[in-house]
Amino acid sequence: MRKIGVSSTLTVYHDGQFWVGVFERVEDGRYSVSRVVFGAEPSNEEILVLICNRYGELRFTEPMVNEESPRPAANPKRRQREASREMKQRGPSTKAQQALSEACEASARQRKADARDRREDEKRQRFEQRQEKRKAKRRGK
Repeated sequence: MRKIGVSSTLTVYHDGQFWVGVFERVEDGRYSVSRVVFGAEPSNEEILVLICNRYGELRFTEPMVNEESPRPAANPKRRQREASREMKQRGPSTKAQQALSEACEASARQRKADARDRREDEKRQRFEQRQEKRKAKRRGK
């Protein structure tokens, strides 16, 4: 039986205007990110409700390969020091920012492609409509 390792991290920070939460998820060696804008400073209850009730609704980026090698289990005190060090850091990791920007660019490319297809369809329909009208006029109807 194969084990699947899952690790999730939530970082809440103030970006100058809004309070933002960045969920980072590593699942089976694949890294994905989701961003949530809170607006006002979220309380502990709001964060708990988000994690417990709305975690399934979050839209994560496409998973990409995680370059980090898994670390062996460390001393609990060392893990506690590392966790407190990470808590002192400001903002999300650079990796999360890169993943979010790539997802934004991908959605912009998709949106442009959809708009181009829609324009071409409308143009083709107008052309067919003109052809039908021309044929009907020629038949004397």
